[in-house]
Amino acid sequence: MDSLPLFHSWPLYEALAKLGFSPSSDVDPNFVARLKSTDTSEKTLAMQGVGVWACDLADEKLSWSPEVHQLFGLPEDEPVTRAFTASRYEAGSRRVMERLRAYAIEHRRGFTMDAMIRRADGDLRWMRLRAVPVLRADKVVRLTGTKQDITAEYDGPGWRGF
Repeated sequence: MDSLPLFHSWPLYEALAKLGFSPSSDVDPNFVARLKSTDTSEKTLAMQGVGVWACDLADEKLSWSPEVHQLFGLPEDEPVTRAFTASRYEAGSRRVMERLRAYAIEHRRGFTMDAMIRRADGDLRWMRLRAVPVLRADKVVRLTGTKQDITAEYDGPGWRGF
């Protein structure tokens, strides 16, 4: 699992900028709610099966859009913690995610990775995780981004063996 595809990509910055969000601006504690309230962004993301998430680094509090809850097989009203979410990653994916997360926070860099997760119903899924640091006074105070079910990209010989 440590050989999962790794990409440092910045298209997410451009997509978020089109929605009026600047990663270097002060933190908006209602970022996910603000994105969801933007009718066109919610429809566009949902049509592509993309969910929006955010993690406040001060208290590790998570915010998820309905699409992320669906990806993890959880009811929309179920509160989630970072510890629970990390436990849903398969071991190799979790190691890669934790290293990239630490690097993103330390170096103020975003990342994209493909990770294997286990849903609440036990089903294994592939997820594309995109993360962007949010800065306040040159310090990362929040990570935000998207999560997308990409299991179909891994269907076929050699990939479904999990």
